[in-house]
Amino acid sequence: MIPVLFAETLPLWPDGAPGALGSEEQDVPTLTAHLPEEGKSNGASFLVLPGGGYGSLANHEGEGYAKWLASQGIAAYVLKYRLGSSGYRHPVMVQDAARALRTIRAWARRDGRDPARIGIIGSSAGGHLTSLLLVRHDGEQPEAPDPITRESSRPDLGVLCYPVISSGEHGHRGSFKNLLGENPPAGLLQELSTELQVTKETPPTFLWHTTGDQGVPVENSLLFATALAKAGVPFELHVYEKGGHGMGLSGPGKPAPPWDAELLRWLKARGFLP
Repeated sequence: MIPVLFAETLPLWPDGAPGALGSEEQDVPTLTAHLPEEGKSNGASFLVLPGGGYGSLANHEGEGYAKWLASQGIAAYVLKYRLGSSGYRHPVMVQDAARALRTIRAWARRDGRDPARIGIIGSSAGGHLTSLLLVRHDGEQPEAPDPITRESSRPDLGVLCYPVISSGEHGHRGSFKNLLGENPPAGLLQELSTELQVTKETPPTFLWHTTGDQGVPVENSLLFATALAKAGVPFELHVYEKGGHGMGLSGPGKPAPPWDAELLRWLKARGFLP
């Protein structure tokens, strides 16, 4: 049975997450809902994956984005996924993300929202996790006993904010160390360099980055966008001259590029906003 959303935060796996190393807070992935005001939902939903180098979770890229999306009429859910700093390694993080997206699709179907308008947004390392789900996803499994597992894990579109993408010369070493541990096999590093895994089945994607990003070089977004172009996948890329890493949304005393306005225009064009 699909659990009723009676609380703001729910465990991703009510009976315990597979591969959990314990039962402490860091071992229990959760989804936190930020829903539009009653009567203001437009039927779309988003999964929000905060960044933090696979070692922490940045609140302004989680709750901050979710509240903003909810104010636009989009049901937004922040995933607290398991981290390398707590001893977890790939594929646990993408397992959490795929389960979260399936859950949001099931909840959309249950609650009268559109199960065919499920987006995903991630920043920095959360952008890498987002890109993993964009290039690797499973379809519906109608015979599965679990109603969540029956749902597809394919996002209908993706949003990448200054994402970690490549494990090559432009890669963010700290993120891949937390994701894979010390001295991972070269083949695995290449497998998780997501610009190399884009296909025509990758969903439409919106990307933004700044040339002044000293944490995750702009080449990460350029490489992914180039791969999308080669595969014939619709995308929109915004590269801003000024700004650094981890900017998120503009706020008092912390200006950011106008990516949010551009994203709203793009979402409207793709049918996610009226």
